[in-house]
Amino acid sequence: MMKRFHIHIAVDNLQDNIRFYSALFGAGPTVSKSDYAKWMLEDPFINFAISARGAKSGLDHVGIQVDSEEALKAMNHRLAQADLPIAEQQVAECCYAATNKYWIVDLQGIPWEAFHSLKTIPVFGQDTSIPVKSKSCCAG
Repeated sequence: MMKRFHIHIAVDNLQDNIRFYSALFGAGPTVSKSDYAKWMLEDPFINFAISARGAKSGLDHVGIQVDSEEALKAMNHRLAQADLPIAEQQVAECCYAATNKYWIVDLQGIPWEAFHSLKTIPVFGQDTSIPVKSKSCCAG
């Protein structure tokens, strides 16, 4: 079972940030769109994304990406142990992907998602509204 750390940062200038993060990671983005870029790195083992979609610049959300529905159910079980509200989304369309996911907000107000990507999609998409304290890209 594979788990990959995920971080999503809202940026003001996408191209400048693509240059910066490409230099930092020593590689260009795996996905590059007019409003979004993503690096699927092996070292460090991370799904790192940035987007310029009008959100306040800075940390948007963090998460754990898993490679199966079984692993996603196990992550949901772990999240439930935190005794905080959890929002479930099935086939959510966000960040050029369709995913099944669970959202939780940590005690600092940072949205966390546990997700399993199902397929890529041609548009950024917009998740359904979920009860989180901050506005993340995927929390309509």
